[in-house]
Amino acid sequence: MYKLCFYVPESHLESVKTAVFAAGGGRIGNYDSCCWQVLGQGQYQPLSGSQPFIGTQGQVHRLAEWKVEMVVGDELIHESVKALKRAHPYETPAFEVWRLSDLQF
Repeated sequence: MYKLCFYVPESHLESVKTAVFAAGGGRIGNYDSCCWQVLGQGQYQPLSGSQPFIGTQGQVHRLAEWKVEMVVGDELIHESVKALKRAHPYETPAFEVWRLSDLQF
């Protein structure tokens, strides 16, 4: 199993989550559409050649973004990341994929 984390502006929060859920992300046991999210502040500076969704080349831009975390099964991680990239408004969305250990007690 993996943990997928991504950052997204509020304007696209629900549509990106919906796309990742449809690809199989966020399933835990007999539940689906599971995630954790928190509002924070993102920062970036678009460089020459970029096509920013929000902001201007050469200027640091700050905006409210949601950090969303969810688990994704091994067989669904590639499709979940593809869905994230297709649905996300940024030309280069920030995301993390972490491999999780299965601890038996």
